[in-house]
Amino acid sequence: MKEIVNSSCTMAGHESCTMYDTITQQTYLSLGIAGLLMLVALIFIFSKPAEKIIIKKVKDKKIKKKIDTSKLKAEEKKVLDLIIESKAIFQADLIEKTGFGKAKMSRIIDRLEGNGLVERKRRGMTNVVVLREDYQNI
Repeated sequence: MKEIVNSSCTMAGHESCTMYDTITQQTYLSLGIAGLLMLVALIFIFSKPAEKIIIKKVKDKKIKKKIDTSKLKAEEKKVLDLIIESKAIFQADLIEKTGFGKAKMSRIIDRLEGNGLVERKRRGMTNVVVLREDYQNI
């Protein structure tokens, strides 16, 4: 920079040229900015957060409920026992095993579904009846 100033300064005494003052100012300014950046970098490097926040997701354990069969009719208990025994059973198989008609079986399963004990899942032309996941046998 000084060579550029010496060659371009047209004033008689090169020491009194105003360009020398700007070189000094620019040097101090650049050193100040570099020092400030170094200081900020050191603060970020050596500072630690006050506490670390760790979030763990814990899978909710489903609490299995016991089935209360005291309010059920005898027919509903019979159907529920067959469902519990086989875990999942076709509605047509329930009709065959119990000897009930289609309409009666639909009403029984509707009541069991209404009580939240079983679920009916459509499979093709028939239904599969399963015990709800949140229940266990007594």
